[in-house]
Amino acid sequence: MIAIISLLLVVLFSILITRIATLALTHTGLSREAARFQARSAFTGSGFTTSESEKVVNHPIRRRIVLLLMLLGNAGVVTAVSSLILSFVSSSDDAALAIRIVFLVAGLVLLWSFASSKWVDKWLSTLIDKALNRFTSLDVTDYASLLHLIGDYRLAEMQVKEEDWISGKTLQQLRLRDEGVNVLGIQRKDGTYLGSPGGDTEVCPGDSMILYGRVAALRELDSREKGYSGDLQHEKAVGEQQNIELQEKKQDYQEQHKSKD
Repeated sequence: MIAIISLLLVVLFSILITRIATLALTHTGLSREAARFQARSAFTGSGFTTSESEKVVNHPIRRRIVLLLMLLGNAGVVTAVSSLILSFVSSSDDAALAIRIVFLVAGLVLLWSFASSKWVDKWLSTLIDKALNRFTSLDVTDYASLLHLIGDYRLAEMQVKEEDWISGKTLQQLRLRDEGVNVLGIQRKDGTYLGSPGGDTEVCPGDSMILYGRVAALRELDSREKGYSGDLQHEKAVGEQQNIELQEKKQDYQEQHKSKD
């Protein structure tokens, strides 16, 4: 039974470690989804090769976090497997074996509930934020909350191709803001980064654009091709954004007057 308790403790600490690492990676600029994936990948030693992994490796703080996860993960996995083997091999009594299995399953269910609890996630996030702010030099500003990266809004990285509607035009010609899409930055093919680019900035094939807007608008823009049909899609997107802004203004007006009443 001690071996099973040791196993459950290892799993609990593994959950806490990956949760802390996820928040730490988030504070370096990664999205919550990307940070969670990279933290679990590093801790379990899966080693997925993606563009997100390259961003982790090329960032000094993220690289240190991932390195620590790898070290802790190797020790944790070995301990967990050893405890699991000992808990079942050491027992020859069928009744005792059944009790251990039930205890193990119940413990894992409780830990899963703990790991997926939104209340626990919120409480841990607050606690870890305070700890990171006090004991590290990480910038612990919650950029996801500041940009409202929930619901319908997202940050997206868009790779520009020759056949894309946006290719070969300046930002002023594109009028992406009229569609509700904001260009936060452009990384050129040669590695040059343009932060808050002006209207005379031309979008070229091979560029990587950092965009902020509604998920549907970003997806439609990414699939839009050059030509007359692309121009029509742009005008349609502008009209849809105007309707959305009108609805938001109405809702804001109603909420303000409701609070006054």
